[in-house]
Amino acid sequence: MMPLQKSKKIFIYIFLFLIFATFNNKNLNDVNFFKIIKISIQGLDDKNNFELVENLDFLMNKNIFLLDKVEIENTIEINSLVERYSVFILYPSSIKIKIHKTNFLALVKKGNNNFLLGSNGKLIKTNELSHNLPSIFGDFETKNFFELKNAMDETNFNFDEVKNLFFFKSGRWDIETKQGFFIRLPNQHLKKSLKTFVSFFKINNLEGIKEIDLRQNNQIITNE
Repeated sequence: MMPLQKSKKIFIYIFLFLIFATFNNKNLNDVNFFKIIKISIQGLDDKNNFELVENLDFLMNKNIFLLDKVEIENTIEINSLVERYSVFILYPSSIKIKIHKTNFLALVKKGNNNFLLGSNGKLIKTNELSHNLPSIFGDFETKNFFELKNAMDETNFNFDEVKNLFFFKSGRWDIETKQGFFIRLPNQHLKKSLKTFVSFFKINNLEGIKEIDLRQNNQIITNE
């Protein structure tokens, strides 16, 4: 059975070579076969899948061998919901795109608009405020947030316990937890400070404590 399958593949390659050896690029684009007639997308909701298919409509009837990879990538990456994706060329005339949707990490308010901050670093406008996500206050850059988030992940700080995050012009963060206390962080050495907090939390009863101040080097100041 295997030799027969191999023979079929060889025959197909020879067939394609004989066909396309007789065409230059201009003629190849005018050939009626091997043109895109179907684009399918998986990974987003129906509405966003449909919108992305419409945005890729310029590919319809283009020759499958002459597609512009960069043009396709740019069109997909415009969508703020896309974290990563894979594009499959299905010969002779289809494209299939599998999308991994970004994870929503926080709520952000800018002006009169509300946004979801995705794990892809993009802001997605939203009218729903029912998400069980922390809110971020202050004029921050996404890189500031991900510096904090990465430090949390690396020190096993439970991000799910965060209620609010406050960013200050000095470049530092305050964390308000769902348990009702504030953690005041310095503007440097985030990982070290969070590691100190996690260790302190494990060996101490924080009942009655409202604030933990880690802004002073090698000191933990608590306030009731």
